[in-house]
Amino acid sequence: MAKSIDRVREYFRAHRLDIEIHELPNSTRTAQLAAEAVGCELGQIVKSLVFILDERDTVLALVAGDRRADPFKIARALRASTVRIANANEVRARTGFAIGGVAPFAHTSDEIAARLVDESLSRFEIVWAAAGTPHSVFPIARETLLRLTNAQVADITSKEE
Repeated sequence: MAKSIDRVREYFRAHRLDIEIHELPNSTRTAQLAAEAVGCELGQIVKSLVFILDERDTVLALVAGDRRADPFKIARALRASTVRIANANEVRARTGFAIGGVAPFAHTSDEIAARLVDESLSRFEIVWAAAGTPHSVFPIARETLLRLTNAQVADITSKEE
């Protein structure tokens, strides 16, 4: 099985995208660390968060680094009864990535039933996302991210406290 970062590289090649993955010496496991490492605004970091709807369906929520995903708003956007954040084992099983390195695409399973993008990301033309490891990120035009993920833009966050 290919390494996580190699799956992301192959995804870019398969989609004919000229996107450079930045492998960094320090961890980018958190949005704050990633923003400091690449020198961008905290909000430009895309957190790829995995949620479980109604204890069955997987949702990928792409959230700005300066925002907090709101499970109630996610449930409302998808008309679900319950929503909870996935645990580390569920994240790996449903995406093929470990927490802190979940890319927005190149997942190892087709279990993701829905994809949502935080509407607050519209503040930025370029955003940064994890490239499969806690030490790798890539810049991408927000519009390209939306096209590749086929995600629904929604109000799914609250401001970080």
